[in-house]
This record gives sequence, structure tokens and C-alpha cells, in this order.
Amino acid sequence: MNNAYSINTRCVQAGYTPGNGEPRQIPIIQSTTFKYDTSEDMGKLFDLEATGYFYSRLQNPTCDTVAAKICNLEGGSAAMLTSSGQAANFFALFNICEAGDHIVASSSIYGGTFNLIAVTMAKMGIEATFVSPDASEEELSAAFKENTRAMFGETIANPALTVLDIEKFAKVAHAHGVPLIVDNTFPTPVNCRPIEWGADIVTHSTTKYMDGHGAAVGGAIIDSGKFDWIAHKDKFPGLTAPDESYHGLIYAEKFGKEGAFITKAVVQLMRDLGCVQSPQSAFMLNLGLESLHVRMARHVENGQAVAEFLESQPQVVSVNYPGLKSNKYNSLAQKYLPKGGCGVVSFELKGGRKAAETFMKNLKLAAIETHVADARTCCLNPATSTHRQLTEEQLTEAGIPAGLVRMSCGLEDKKDLINDLKQALEAI
Repeated sequence: MNNAYSINTRCVQAGYTPGNGEPRQIPIIQSTTFKYDTSEDMGKLFDLEATGYFYSRLQNPTCDTVAAKICNLEGGSAAMLTSSGQAANFFALFNICEAGDHIVASSSIYGGTFNLIAVTMAKMGIEATFVSPDASEEELSAAFKENTRAMFGETIANPALTVLDIEKFAKVAHAHGVPLIVDNTFPTPVNCRPIEWGADIVTHSTTKYMDGHGAAVGGAIIDSGKFDWIAHKDKFPGLTAPDESYHGLIYAEKFGKEGAFITKAVVQLMRDLGCVQSPQSAFMLNLGLESLHVRMARHVENGQAVAEFLESQPQVVSVNYPGLKSNKYNSLAQKYLPKGGCGVVSFELKGGRKAAETFMKNLKLAAIETHVADARTCCLNPATSTHRQLTEEQLTEAGIPAGLVRMSCGLEDKKDLINDLKQALEAI
């Protein structure tokens, strides 16, 4: 489906067009293997001389259909699904980085991704420098080294809710001949398409808003098809030098800018690491995508209403939501997120840990969960859950006040959400 249609229509119909008498809903191809008439036919697949399927660890028709929809929504040239958002970010980085290489990443990113880059990939010989999302072009540029191979950030950081200046990061990345990888999980392509602002690779935890119902864990990677790997061939030998495991094939020459990155990620990384999304999960993800454009508008409406309510409450020290005029990222939000960002709001309560415990205990509608970006509203107090082992001093050093609450506003009526917050605040 071409881009002449609005993104609302593409959420519903992109990626799959049934033929005469074919299933209206995408079929679940629940099969590990695929049958061929001759060894020569299958051999062409193994040599990447033909397209098709032979083993679902690499590719599956159901997963490819859903990946095609997400690719269309983001405005990319090729895409793939992974088993989780973590796998998507790892694949996106590891596809162009190897031992001895270096990554520049925003310091304001999801803790799991920070740990992936700072700890796990460091053990693999890939170093990283973390930079403030607010850094100037000169400060960002100073973080680059001769061996830097990628720049990474999140459109809206989880849970800090900082808004990435995508154009600025892309400009600096391209000046150093490397791609910008952007995790677009929180806004989704309904509210922001990073490729239009200069990003080269986009990733998602599809577990969040794309699925939207807490039903299936998954991830996605989308290539813009715009980064010229051959122009920087010395930096990216994995894409521009012969791959002996495929008879000396050179991805950038064989598949061009539009297909090289995703093809390599599938036939090398998925082949060897196997972080595959199941056809069942892909089917459920597609059901979520069909209503994504409707749901995101409600999530934003509820998030904005809740943030404005909390900002006026005496029990609240501060509220962090880019849609608030008082927020330091409001101008960037208006630029990159004119339809709003997401439904996640964070706020600090007076009284610290004890106040947060009382508040959380008295919530009736919002559930206490580690999840975000779901149809159902959920809350989390890091000091009493994910960061429970930290002292008050350590929490302060980490930038996580003991009274901080993260609330992911679901699809309920905003009046009901505000009333639930009101009675829980009064209990403090």
C-alpha cells in the first residue's frame, strides 16, 4: 500500500492484500519448515539467489507480512521482526558493530538498553560513550572516535521522557559517516516517523503500544534504505566486504542501500542467534496495529489530562510530561510530536517513599505493574520495586527520587483516571 493513503488507513490495511478467495485476515503459518521439489530449488535459497522460506528461525510468511506493515508505517525500505525490543536494539547495533568498534548513545534511554550497550556489548569488545540528549552539536561531535560505527537514541526516552532532537543527532552522525539508530517505541509511527527527520534505522519494542494489550512480546527493526554503506565501506566491512559464509557475497552490492542491512541481519544474526518472533505473536501484533492510530490518540488525550491534573495538586512536587507547556522538552515535542507523544507520565510526590507506598496502595483503577504502554492503566514506584535495593542517597544519585511514580495511562475514561488519582493522593 503506497503512502498516498493516510497512516490511519495503512495501520488497518498495509502489509497484506488478499487475492480472490484468499483469507481476509493474515494467515498464521505455524510451520517450522517448508517443502521444495528439488535440492536445487532449496540451494538457491541458501545461496540468497532466490526469495522464499525454508526454516522459520530465519523467516516466516506471517512475520514478514507484519514486518511489511510496520515498514510501511515508518516509511522504510525493509523491516524484520524480532523476539523482543531488546533483541531489536541488539541486532540493529551488532549488525554493524564488532569487537574493537565504538558506539555513541544518548544517556537518556531505557535502563535495559543502557545495560545492553554499557555492560553486555562492552564484554563483546564494543565500547560506548554516553552523551546528554541536550548536548550541543559540538559536544556530540566530541564523543566520536575513529572507530565509532553508530549513534543511538530514543525518540521519547523510557522512563525519563526526554525528547530526542532527531535532526541534530542525525546531522552529527552523518558528519562522521555513521547511521543514527532511533528507538521509536513510545510515539510509534502514528505520532513520529524518525526517518523523516534523518534517522537511518528505527527500532521498536512492539510489546508496548503496537501490541497495546499486553498479549505478546516482540520487537521490530526498520531500515530507511537511505544510508550509503559503500560510501563508508571501510567502516562497515560486514556489509561491504565478501561474506564467506555465503560464497563471498557482498550485501551492499547485491541488495543495495534499500535491502543490505535487513538482509544481513536476517541471514547472519537471526541465523546464528535465533531471536525470532513466533507467527502467533506476529498475528496478535497485527491485531494491535489495526487499531494503533485510534488508540494512540486516546493514550495522548489521557496522558495530557492526567499530567495537567497532577501539576495542580499540592501533594505533587513535579510532573514530567513533554506535552506540558512547563516541560523543558515541550518545544521539541511540538516539532517532532505535533499529535502528542504517548500516555506515560512521571511525577514526584512529597513525602518520598512512604508517600509513594501509600499512594500506590490506594489506587483502585490503575494496576501496579512493571509494564507500560498498554490498554490498561498501570503505575510503578521504582523505589519500592525495580530500584528497591537502593538507599535514599543512591536513588538521588541515580536521578530517581524515592517519591517518583511512573504512570502509563491506558484507554479508560480520563475522568475516571483523574478521580482514581485524586482519592489516592488524598490518602497520603
